[in-house]
Amino acid sequence: MSGTQRQRLLGVRDAGVNRRGFLRTGGRTLAGLAGILAAGRAPASGAAREIAILTAVNYAPASDAKLAELGKRFSKLTGVNVRIDHIQSVQMPGKLSAELMSKSGHDIVSLEMHYPWLFAPGLADVSDICHDLARKHGDWYSFAKDHARVRSQWLGIPYLFISFPGSHRIDLFEKVGENAPDTWEDLLRAGRKLKKLGHPVGFAISQTTDSVTTLYSILWCHGAKDVAEDGKTITINSRETEAAIDYVMALYTDAMDPAVLSWDNASNNQWLNSGAGSWIHNPISHYVVAKEKQMPVAQLTGFHPSPAGPAGRHTVGVPRSLGIWKSSKNVEPAREFLRWFFEPAQYHEWIMSGDNYNHPVWRDMENHPIWNVDPKYGPLKTIAQYSHLYGWPAPPDERIQLITNSYIIPNMFAKVVTNAAKPKEAIRWAETEIKRMFEKT
Repeated sequence: MSGTQRQRLLGVRDAGVNRRGFLRTGGRTLAGLAGILAAGRAPASGAAREIAILTAVNYAPASDAKLAELGKRFSKLTGVNVRIDHIQSVQMPGKLSAELMSKSGHDIVSLEMHYPWLFAPGLADVSDICHDLARKHGDWYSFAKDHARVRSQWLGIPYLFISFPGSHRIDLFEKVGENAPDTWEDLLRAGRKLKKLGHPVGFAISQTTDSVTTLYSILWCHGAKDVAEDGKTITINSRETEAAIDYVMALYTDAMDPAVLSWDNASNNQWLNSGAGSWIHNPISHYVVAKEKQMPVAQLTGFHPSPAGPAGRHTVGVPRSLGIWKSSKNVEPAREFLRWFFEPAQYHEWIMSGDNYNHPVWRDMENHPIWNVDPKYGPLKTIAQYSHLYGWPAPPDERIQLITNSYIIPNMFAKVVTNAAKPKEAIRWAETEIKRMFEKT
C-alpha cells in the first residue's frame, strides 16, 4: 500500500448507513430471504440479484472449491447469484483501498489481521450476527475477537485462523541425530548440521507476510516488542531486539540459504516440497498440496509447535473474517448469505474441506473433527494458546497494519544479514520508521 493510499484511507469520512432507513427499505427483502431459506426452495419468480465476494486465494485449494460450491447452493435456495473472486493476499490491501474509496466493487470482503481496523470507515456493523454466533458457540479465541471487533462494533465475522507450526523433514533431522526443535536454539544447532548435509533450514527474510510472522515470533520469544502494551510507546530499540537480530544473523549465516532474501509466501512451501529444504516455519499448506499430489515428501514431513525462546513460546495466529461494505447495494442479501454460511451444516462442511489449513475460530470447536483428520496435526491443536496478532502486546490498531504493510520488521533484519547495517543502526532505522507510521495517524 502506497503512502498516498494510506493518507486517503485515513481521510475517509464515514458516510454511514441509516439504520431506520435500512429497516424501512430492506426489511421486506431480508424477511423474504430468510423465509426462502427456511422453506428450502427458491422463489418462483422475481428479478435475479447478485452478491459479489472477494477473498484471498486459499493455499488449501479445496477450500476455495468448496466455497464456490456453497455459493451455488445458496443461489439455488434463494435465487440470489453468488460471484466469488480470489486474489493473492498481498494484493488485498490495494484492492480493498480502491473499493473503499470508490464505494464500488464487491459486497462481502475477506479481512485479515488488522484490516477491520484499517478499513473501518467503510465496513458495516455485523455485531448482531456475531452476538448470535457467540450465543451458539461461546467466545472466539481472543486474537480472533480482537481482530474483528473494532472498539464497540464487530466489523467482520471471524471464520478461520491460520497457524504457523514448525515443519520439518523427519528423515533429515534423524540423519543428523536431531529431534524436531523445541526451541530456536535447538533449530540453530540442528540447522548447522543440516546445512552441511546440503539441506538448510529456511524462512523468508523479505517483503512478505510470512517473513513478518516468523520474525515477530522470534522477537517475542526473545522478549522484544515493537510497540508496548499501552499501544503508544515504541519499544523496538531494546537489548531484546538486538538479541533476536543476533540470533537471526547466526541462523542465516550458519544454517540458511541466501535465497530466503527473495522468497515470497509460496517459496518456502515449494522449497520444502522440492526436497532441498529441511525445515520451515509455515502453515500446513505445503503438506496439504503434497498429499493431494501424492508427493513422496508428504510421508517424510512432520510438524511441531512453533519454537520457544528465552521469553517463552509465542507466534502469530492469522485470523480472517468476512465483512460487508456499507456502500454495497446488496447489504441485506449479503448479511443473509453470511448467516447461512455460518450455520453448522455449511460451516462444518467448509472447515472440513481445507484439511485443517483453516482452523475454526471458536473455543467450543477445540474438539472438532478437523483436528483429527491427520495424526500429524496434533501439534496444531494447541497453537491458539500462544498465538497473537501482529504488534502484540499492543492492542489491535490500524497503525500496526501500516507497520506490517511497510515491512519494517523484515527490512530491519535484512539490513543486518546483508551487512547493509549494524544491528544497532538497523534498530534505530526501524524505530524511526515505526514512529513515522504513528505520526501519520
